[in-house]
Amino acid sequence: MSGLDEFGEIARLFRPLTRGAPGAFDLMDDAAVVPQRPGHDLVITKDAIVEGVHFLEGEDATLIGRRLARVNLSDLAAKGAEPFAAFLAVAWSNRFGETERVAFAAGLGVELKAAGVSLMGGDTVATPGPFTASLTALGWVPAGCMVRRAGARPGDRLMVSGHIGDGWLGLAAARGLVLDPDGYLEDRYRLPKPRLDLSRTVLEHASAAADVSDGLIADAGHIARASHVELILHLDHVPVSPAARAWLLAQPDPAGARVALASGGDDYEILATSSVALPGFTVIGEVVAGRGVDVQFKGTSIDPGVGGWRHGQE
Repeated sequence: MSGLDEFGEIARLFRPLTRGAPGAFDLMDDAAVVPQRPGHDLVITKDAIVEGVHFLEGEDATLIGRRLARVNLSDLAAKGAEPFAAFLAVAWSNRFGETERVAFAAGLGVELKAAGVSLMGGDTVATPGPFTASLTALGWVPAGCMVRRAGARPGDRLMVSGHIGDGWLGLAAARGLVLDPDGYLEDRYRLPKPRLDLSRTVLEHASAAADVSDGLIADAGHIARASHVELILHLDHVPVSPAARAWLLAQPDPAGARVALASGGDDYEILATSSVALPGFTVIGEVVAGRGVDVQFKGTSIDPGVGGWRHGQE
């Protein structure tokens, strides 16, 4: 590892993140043992982040570690899963010396500890390319109860948690393209908040769910395709923060601005369908027979374009 002792580095940086989990074997083996939990299914999700693609070049290493954990925990929250373990793969770039590596591990550790997650294993390598890291997150759900994208039914309500558009505006603010005097928007982009507080609600009441990472419209499309239904999405019902509302008021095209907020992604809220109203969620549409997503603004259908992030186009 570029002259560094890989195993010593793992012991220093990442062994504390195991939180003493027996199956991690102090990260001294080639594999881990994941315990079984009777009556539960194991939910597994994986996200990768690349410098200059999923976060800004030169970003603080502590924030990178925290963001990596949070975007993965967001997926578990949308499945109604209880997080418990993770596996890490990291490719250190040339700018990641000892100080940056320590900071990354510390940031990751803060988030895993807060969520009650133990690091069970992984791998570290060096790369001449951009810094890249991937986390595999594991969680428990009662057997057969994971909330999938499939499951939305005609008659269900379409709902979303929190506010939409802050992630996209936060990236623009970080690039100096949007005013953000108190730093709220940049914080929402750099440190998205996984909605683990809503995972129990999702598990007990949602018929389908996904986290809003690609963009609200795009993620609605994922649910519509998996469920073989049509989602009617009312853009003027989508909740926005005071900062986003201030931005909206300054835009000459209200419909286009709403599409931009609903397409930007990086919000990491939960989009769900249910036959009942869910606490912590805002109703933004409905599920009907058909296919795809009918995006409407003040009762009129509009063309939202791509509607969000397309994987494989990085």
